[in-house]
Amino acid sequence: MKMDETAYMDLFAELEGYERKGIDMSLDGYHASALQIVTAYMTREEGTYMRDYVMGCEGNIEALRFTDINNCDRAEITP
Repeated sequence: MKMDETAYMDLFAELEGYERKGIDMSLDGYHASALQIVTAYMTREEGTYMRDYVMGCEGNIEALRFTDINNCDRAEITP
């Protein structure tokens, strides 16, 4: 098995655990499942995703937000 495949399987297992706990996950602002997020990672050509944790008052994770940071960079670059 390739190293990338192992990393994707590990990511899926991690995100699936969050999903089971009812933690909301999104990809570029849209609700997404663990499978959708891992698929986006696997198929990205130029994208790089940043993971943001939304924490509750008690310090627990309430949500995960994945944002393609290359899309943000391209929008902000001006000549």
